[in-house]
Amino acid sequence: MEVNTNESSKNDKESATYKQDFSKVYLVGKRVFDIVISLLAIFFLSPVFLAICLLDRFSRTNMGPVFYQQERVGLYGKKFGMYKFRSMIVEADDVLKSDPVLYSKYVKNNFKLAPDDDPRITKLGRVLRRTSIDEIPQFINILKGDMSLIGPRPVVEAELVEYDAPKLLSVKPGAMGLWQASGRSMIGYPERAAIEMDYIDNASFRFDVKIFFRNVFNIFLKKGAY
Repeated sequence: MEVNTNESSKNDKESATYKQDFSKVYLVGKRVFDIVISLLAIFFLSPVFLAICLLDRFSRTNMGPVFYQQERVGLYGKKFGMYKFRSMIVEADDVLKSDPVLYSKYVKNNFKLAPDDDPRITKLGRVLRRTSIDEIPQFINILKGDMSLIGPRPVVEAELVEYDAPKLLSVKPGAMGLWQASGRSMIGYPERAAIEMDYIDNASFRFDVKIFFRNVFNIFLKKGAY
């Protein structure tokens, strides 16, 4: 039986790429909004940056770097370091990967660990996570263009198997998204992936504004945060 290699190559290429048809007005407007909001947030939240810096400097239990960077997969598969205020011990990733039992629990729990199951989290880190203050440095990622304010949550490479990866990577990941607005850590895979795909299918200025306010509401309620 003869195989049509040209058709096979064409199908492979189509399955490896996905292009979401957003208007230029939406994309440019969204980027301008991201820049303005991130600059304002960094300026007005600068006292928080200073306070966390001082706590890390003088705390015996949380001494170490102020920021933590974890490699995430962004637009079109480009990897970047996502910033957070460090809420764990130094070299937390190495500790996780060196413990097969802990890492297995991490994967089974949708690539997260509950605070009571995670020995890497510091006392200050528990507070930062519960209040979502640890996420504030992502405004730096937004300003740099790695992320948008609104979009699917950026994932680690191992999580891509849970998604239609080409579709997920066709949009810029966001600090706030439909998944967080819907319940955040309370919602696991595969429902989480379906929610993120729903955002990509329906993204618009109006939808982004709605998601933004739902996220702010959930942050104050501490819904799904840990």
